[in-house]
Amino acid sequence: MRVDIWSDVVCPFCYIAKKRLERVASEMQEPLEIYWHSFQLDPDAPTSHQSSNSERLAIKYQRSVEDIEQMQRQIATMAAEEGIDFQWQKANSGNSFNAHRVIHLAQSKHLGSEAQEAFFKAYMTEGLAIGEREVLDEIASRIGLEHGEVEDVLDSNAFADFVKYDEEMAREKLNITAVPFFVFDQRVALAGAQPAQVLQDVITKVRLDQANAENTPPEAE
Repeated sequence: MRVDIWSDVVCPFCYIAKKRLERVASEMQEPLEIYWHSFQLDPDAPTSHQSSNSERLAIKYQRSVEDIEQMQRQIATMAAEEGIDFQWQKANSGNSFNAHRVIHLAQSKHLGSEAQEAFFKAYMTEGLAIGEREVLDEIASRIGLEHGEVEDVLDSNAFADFVKYDEEMAREKLNITAVPFFVFDQRVALAGAQPAQVLQDVITKVRLDQANAENTPPEAE
């Protein structure tokens, strides 16, 4: 089953949704063909921030640091249910544009999901600054991308059009304002880190639609 996913590597809900979808698909014995699409939550972000994520988010959402930290703890609890060790205190956010370009490189080699997982874990669990070049190089090496090829991408505009195209499609055609965002079998859209039961229902519906389409006789000419 094809699933197109728009996400950002600094989005904890995207990581939770990825793990949850993989778990549900495994339980339902449904192989997934996942295509990852770029969506920057903060395209104007610097390479790295000097202030903590909690301080930055408090300013962005006009909330107190205490409120933001309580929210982060709740997200960490949700993440733990999917086997994710979300170390929100260490999270070092930054511009994710180059990370998305490396993910597109990986996807061209059928390593898209491996790249997403590597970047999610690096940011959420290890607290690595995913906007910094040396970090990008190190994460890319973890999934077997050749150093020279990664350097060529980072030294050029390679895959920049892929990132921009994904974001234009998200905003102009799909009206996506937040991620994660899923499109199942190019026909059923789903937004947010939905509960497992919702994912089960969607996969069941798509399976049924596919079966009905296969069993529908062609129209007589």
